Amino acid sequence: MIIAVDGPVAAGKGTLARRIAARYGFKYLDTGALYRAVGLFLLQNNQDPNDADLALIAAQKVSEIDPENPALRNEETGNAASIVAANQHVRTALLSYQREVAEVKPGAVLDGRDIGTVVCPNAPVKLFITASPEVRAQRRYEELIAKGQNVTMDAVLTDLQARDARDQGRKSAPLTKADDAHLLDTTKLDIEAALVAACQIIDAKLSG
Repeated sequence: MIIAVDGPVAAGKGTLARRIAARYGFKYLDTGALYRAVGLFLLQNNQDPNDADLALIAAQKVSEIDPENPALRNEETGNAASIVAANQHVRTALLSYQREVAEVKPGAVLDGRDIGTVVCPNAPVKLFITASPEVRAQRRYEELIAKGQNVTMDAVLTDLQARDARDQGRKSAPLTKADDAHLLDTTKLDIEAALVAACQIIDAKLSG
């Protein structure tokens, strides 16, 4: 069983995907962390994320990721990740690893931007998680403030909109809902309500 969870930044897909994986005992992979690791590697080495050749080298060197590394979750790393994710060579370099994880028994939950369209186009369950830009920005703002980062709501919204534009407009694997994905708008849903809605879709597939 492969469950593909896609959606824009701060839509709640990561939290939801982790909860789904825990509920069903499946492997979980945050594919965005792969691109964040590439971006972080470049930033830590004073290299430009826009340099396609350097980004590819970084992708080839990133073999293990510490998901607890707080630097992976800051805004600078997130913006760098959005830039390197538009690099087709970087995406190809990371694709085989993502597909290996997807085949783990008894199942896997992968979240990202192109899981249902590129990484696992034949996934039995595809979820596309979204929410309004304003709600997503508010969630992201509260998350960053809780981590002690000095940000403003306006700056967070501007960055979020810029990342949306890059993710949706890139030529390589743009962020888009797969035709057979279930749309789940979390604008007015908390995580518990979103989990119930997602599990109803998954359970229906499992029982079928």
